[in-house]
Amino acid sequence: MSTKKNLFSWFTKPQPQPVDNKSFHLSPSIELEHNLSEQIYNALQGEIIEEVLAKIKISSNDVYWRSAMEGHSLKVDAELLPDIYALCLEVKQKLQFEEKVDFYITGDSSVNAFSVAAEDENEPHIVNINSALFDLMSRDELRFVIGHELGHLINKDTAMSRLISFVFPAESNMPIGLQHKVRLRNQLAELVADRYGYIAVENLDACVVAFFKMASGLDLVKMNVSIESLLKDNSRRLEYFLNDRGMSNATHPVNPIRVQALNLYAKAQDEESLQKCMDELISILLKVGDSELDEYVARFMASAGILVANIDGEIKEDEVNCILEKLSQMKIYPRQFLDQLVEQDVVEVFNDSVENILKINPGMREGILGYMISIILADNNISRDEVEFLYKFGSNIGYSEMEVASAVATNIQRSFIPDITSIC
Repeated sequence: MSTKKNLFSWFTKPQPQPVDNKSFHLSPSIELEHNLSEQIYNALQGEIIEEVLAKIKISSNDVYWRSAMEGHSLKVDAELLPDIYALCLEVKQKLQFEEKVDFYITGDSSVNAFSVAAEDENEPHIVNINSALFDLMSRDELRFVIGHELGHLINKDTAMSRLISFVFPAESNMPIGLQHKVRLRNQLAELVADRYGYIAVENLDACVVAFFKMASGLDLVKMNVSIESLLKDNSRRLEYFLNDRGMSNATHPVNPIRVQALNLYAKAQDEESLQKCMDELISILLKVGDSELDEYVARFMASAGILVANIDGEIKEDEVNCILEKLSQMKIYPRQFLDQLVEQDVVEVFNDSVENILKINPGMREGILGYMISIILADNNISRDEVEFLYKFGSNIGYSEMEVASAVATNIQRSFIPDITSIC
């Protein structure tokens, strides 16, 4: 494993920012991405886990990737490929990235490139460019692609991915709330890498054309497609996502977001105006559900949780945690959502959400009741007032007292554990 003391040292000091004497650039970092990285790293006990893994040295990533590249790809060096080597070195110097990097070309028809950070500080990082890119891209477009991959190295993205993969080798075991945050962090990291790519070339048109070439696999310039037409098409497609219809839930943001984010970065005059414009784009990435029902369900979970937990006059930590755990399936920032809802008329929100949920999907009646029972059982204590509340609510949505009692009994057998302090 790595001999480095702390792969995530940028958490405690500002990230190095590329500086070019001929031009001015805003910071390529995105505050939300930085904060999410720190939050995920701390939640996974990253510093301790890295120290443990460094002692047992179980990883063979460096050997694996070096063997794959040396055995199946062509290494870019000054003697063998002087023009491409000079281009890669130029981008590396433009970004003022001083760590060692080996560049490779792999015979592959897919329009793609990737980077792999070395675990051992004595080993060079790897940037691979598939051969298809050289048939399709201009030199400026290649600068953007190379700069993007170096941006991932500068932003320590591989180190974060390795930590997450070690703690959760089977991604399905990762809590859903953490999955949402990891997905958002990865998408924002792509936007950061795009900014490094732009800094490497300082030609927005080349960056935009590169996006469309990688998306289509077509040489759009040879097909006489103008940059104006590409930007117009991008704006049209972006509207679909801005109008609360489209989702962007893959590891990479959808191209309309990436193109517009880079356009904003290239043209922004200051950090404040850039952040204001970026907030609208990031709001698309914050979406988890894709229907009107999802929002009503989230509002129900929050309001019902608050009302039920407060029946006994005290909202306990166990009850709050239960609410947040359920909300994390619907919201990337469940605590913020819950805090904002508390400032509203909670009873009105509750009644409105239940009415609309049952109007859209009457079959969710059982799940609604089950959720409220789970909140009551969360603190390992059942009060008479809480059960009476369930009978009254059940009646309002069409259940008899016997049906409610049966649901309560089933959940008690399934998940109730008496408070241990009551028998100590």
